[in-house]
Amino acid sequence: MTLPPPGQFDFSQQRRTFRLELLRSFPQGFVETAMATFAVFVAIRIFELPAWMKSAILASGSVGLLLSLFVVQFIRRRGWTVNNVAAGFWCLSAAGFGLAAASPEHPHRYFTGICLAFVFLASASPLMAQIYRKHYADENRGRLFSYASLTRACTVALGGWVLGLWVEKQGFSPLFAAYAGGTLLMALCVRAMAPVRLRASHRIRWFDAFSHVGENKPFAKLLVMWMLVGLGNLISWALFVEFIGNPAYGFGFDADRSGFITSTVPMLAFIVTVVPWGTVFDKLPFYRVRGMVNLFFLAGILIYYLGSSLTTLCLGIALHGIARSGGNILWMLWTTRFADEERLSEYQSVHSFLTGARGVIAPFIAFACVEHLGPTAVAVFASALLIAGTLMIIPEIRAEFRQKPATSP
Repeated sequence: MTLPPPGQFDFSQQRRTFRLELLRSFPQGFVETAMATFAVFVAIRIFELPAWMKSAILASGSVGLLLSLFVVQFIRRRGWTVNNVAAGFWCLSAAGFGLAAASPEHPHRYFTGICLAFVFLASASPLMAQIYRKHYADENRGRLFSYASLTRACTVALGGWVLGLWVEKQGFSPLFAAYAGGTLLMALCVRAMAPVRLRASHRIRWFDAFSHVGENKPFAKLLVMWMLVGLGNLISWALFVEFIGNPAYGFGFDADRSGFITSTVPMLAFIVTVVPWGTVFDKLPFYRVRGMVNLFFLAGILIYYLGSSLTTLCLGIALHGIARSGGNILWMLWTTRFADEERLSEYQSVHSFLTGARGVIAPFIAFACVEHLGPTAVAVFASALLIAGTLMIIPEIRAEFRQKPATSP
């Protein structure tokens, strides 16, 4: 794979970061199968954990995103590199996976380990945006990120099916021990990248980054839009495995079929479309891309939950995978359109904090709704949130179409 021309950017540093990011994407994709399928499947089918514990497992990654707001301020005060902090968090995540792996007959210990693993795994992810902003040129950042996402998605797609067969025959402990090893490899890769430091600060103001919300009106409006759309997506995502793994809802699939549907199928769709989405992000105005992604999310949710066959499950989750490939790029890189290099980490920390806030509450809303109202009502509610968020940016989309030529905001 050849690297796109870097223009005036530091070619050697960009190339090194890109290669290490490609290498990191293999263990990251492997570890993501835990979040996508197997951590919840073990909770449902092996330990039969109550709804609040399943919700907490799904929300734990969002707790890590909540903490990222304070992590950025702490890094500024201490003067540490983004690389070292991210690597440290992933080492702590490895310890959590290790605790879960060592608990084949202890559901509460498994619960503690997996929650800690997800908290620390997610805490480091927003820090990568600063590395991308520093090491990747503006004109090809989306494509470079999409290539690594493609590699990660290939790993998830293969792992979702193969690992499902493994769990059925060998149990989950070896798999979760391997997850611990994967997070350690991620830490080594980010540690090997050229160090990135944030602007130094001699005093900590924990919520100082939120000052940008009042100063930048487009940024504030997008945060509201993202809250509605993100909450709808997270509510639907929280029940993907529950919907097909719990016999109460009519399917009751085993581990290999659940893994195939919730990991392999969406990741195959992700694989096919992530590089085109990266090019779209680089070439088209932001709001237009955001609207396109929202429509794919909406179609995927409705077909997945309102259909009643294996075909509609696969079609719905595939459309969701297409949307996820574009949404993944937007989530990580959209702040690069609204902030300069010095303020990017603060913009991203606000975005991550709010992502974490909705991620914490979404699983509890989802499980409460599905128990009392059923999956159809959940799908309708999630879709309504997506529609409301999309309607908010219609004026900006129209303005982009009126521009000749179209330009990014």
